[in-house]
Amino acid sequence: MIGAALLRPHLKDTYFSNGVGILQRGGGSSLNRQSGFVRTLTASAAIAIAVALAGCQTNQLAQIPSKAMQPLSRDMIARLSQKSMPVESPILVRVFKEESELEVWKQDTSGRFALLKTYPICRWSGKLGPKRKQGDRQAPEGFYSVGPGQMNPNSKYYLAFNLGFPNAFDKAHGRTGAFLMVHGDCSSSGCYSMTDNQMAEIYALGREAFLGGQNSFQVQAFPFRMTPVNMAKHRNNPNFAFWRMLKQGNDHFEVTRLEPKVDVCGKQYVFNATPVYGTFRPRMACPNYRIPTAIAAAVREKSERDRYNFAALVNRGMRTVAVNTGSDGGMHPTFVAKLQPGTFIDTTGRPAAYARPGSGLPKLVRLPRHLDPDSTSAIGGRPRLTQVASADPSQPIPTAQRETSSGNFFANMFRFGRQPAESNKRTADTAATKRQAAARTTRSRSTSERYSAAPVPAVRPAPARSEPTRHVASVRNPSSSDQSSALPRDASAFAKASTPAQSGNPRPVMPGAQPVLAPGSFESRWYGMR
Repeated sequence: MIGAALLRPHLKDTYFSNGVGILQRGGGSSLNRQSGFVRTLTASAAIAIAVALAGCQTNQLAQIPSKAMQPLSRDMIARLSQKSMPVESPILVRVFKEESELEVWKQDTSGRFALLKTYPICRWSGKLGPKRKQGDRQAPEGFYSVGPGQMNPNSKYYLAFNLGFPNAFDKAHGRTGAFLMVHGDCSSSGCYSMTDNQMAEIYALGREAFLGGQNSFQVQAFPFRMTPVNMAKHRNNPNFAFWRMLKQGNDHFEVTRLEPKVDVCGKQYVFNATPVYGTFRPRMACPNYRIPTAIAAAVREKSERDRYNFAALVNRGMRTVAVNTGSDGGMHPTFVAKLQPGTFIDTTGRPAAYARPGSGLPKLVRLPRHLDPDSTSAIGGRPRLTQVASADPSQPIPTAQRETSSGNFFANMFRFGRQPAESNKRTADTAATKRQAAARTTRSRSTSERYSAAPVPAVRPAPARSEPTRHVASVRNPSSSDQSSALPRDASAFAKASTPAQSGNPRPVMPGAQPVLAPGSFESRWYGMR
């Protein structure tokens, strides 16, 4: 950095150490005016220092590989300019397992985060759900923080950064494992693996953010996009209560477009919370805490809207997906299409396929089990029963009807998955039958003619509740030390809570600290239709 100051003395920027090996900028001039080479060299050297000091390996200070010094491409610079995002502004990473996608968000000139780019994930291992123990091949789910010392320019998987598993939440639940990464090389054993070209760009974005003064960036790892459709599809999964908690953090980010403050108490995550007294302790009961009123109100509104839509989908017979699919992780269809037809078992006993020449993938790619390279209709070998839908209430809720062998009114109302050709044929047959019946007699009509075409009524969004304005929202979390007692283990309470509350009974509990909701009769009424 001293060299940069000598090269550009007119910038008059000052820098100070933040204690982790990264030099931060002070003063008013923009780092965008520094040459790309100087910026890259400075950031790479600082990251290398942080990595070396973290591992007490001072002899590696001079060993900065060129792959870690690659500047951002011209296309990326143009994209940043178009989106009003300074090169050195903070970033945030979001990962969605089922969709096999990684998003990089970046702070724009408004001070809020906006989506910069979505990267298809080349490979992740395990199944939907959190990592629990060393060797289970599970990729982590939750909220993690990545600092400069977790960036690895010397990774044997091209470039990498360590997610920081286990975090405080994982430790509170006794979960074990280490060295869970986002890296290149399209090969995973508990990690999220990208291609080398993708990883070079993601690594460079993190490097530039550290150079701009960001001490760490947040990684939000989800099992899927947290929409009502996906929650309804996975409502029978044993991890459903855990995913409800993750959705609270998702909602905090989506309504604010700001990085949520994450803490752990009572063995659960809390978001944007400040304790009224004491501190948050992962294994201790949560103290009373406050959430800013504006954030709490926005999160509550989104949460109630999503719950209402969730219940509507369940009522309509939305089918659930299998918990155990026999697959080992997933691969985005973009990369499945780049594989040569035919699979085989490699020396490790896992299915594999050869990549097509010029695909940018390693020559040999290990696959999720039961994944056919000839078909790109599946992610991780699982057929997608329902397309992922937006949580926007203005979008219509898809009608997912249930299969039945009966031909009465309710059978037509809850029919699921009928193919267009079959539907057209049945419609034509029905019309012919009606014409024959009309020819025979004009004095009566059959009951089936009058009611078989009844449409499914549309579901309207839940009406907004009016509540008195408060400066802060104080909440009390459950004191149980067991996560399972603090969150319902099935979807019945989630669906039951979706009914809009009466305006005369304001709800005292805010999102982020929900009490135990006892199972009602909703589950027993609809169980036979699930």
